[in-house]
Amino acid sequence: MAVYKSYSPNVDVNGESILAVVEGMGAFKKTAYQILEENGIKEPQPRKWFKLQNYLNAFKVIAEKLGNATLKVIGMKIPETAVLPPQLDTIEKALAMMDQAYHMNYQNGEIGHYAYEKTGKNKGIMTCSSPYPCSYDIGIIEGFMYKLRADGQIPRVKHIPGECRMEGARQCKYEVAW
Repeated sequence: MAVYKSYSPNVDVNGESILAVVEGMGAFKKTAYQILEENGIKEPQPRKWFKLQNYLNAFKVIAEKLGNATLKVIGMKIPETAVLPPQLDTIEKALAMMDQAYHMNYQNGEIGHYAYEKTGKNKGIMTCSSPYPCSYDIGIIEGFMYKLRADGQIPRVKHIPGECRMEGARQCKYEVAW
């Protein structure tokens, strides 16, 4: 699966998800709006839909100009801006329902998946097959974990060596622990 390439030309992403780019760029919101507009996304707003490929094109520009750290911060904003199932109240529930939450923010075609496998108490493996870069996925996973952690829990996400979408693989896997 190619990174920055929509699996279908008809897929749309909601404005709530796009606003994570704006929020994730903090003091550079004007730059975020400019990059989005240059890629066909003008005035993103909640409850509006935009072409996923345009969004991915903007992501690629952000990665090239501002780097992976910015993409990670943008990913961490997703739990604050995206449409989510109401029952997400623990880290484990969030990880297990991440695919459902992901699909709530897209329409009109295949977008990939997030799958969680519990491997022990407060740890597991998250498998991601989306058109987004690894740093963004890590940010989303960490964002959910930080948002829902209990006192004393320290979320950790680590890319498992081997398969990687940035190198042409179909999916990436991440160790998660808290």
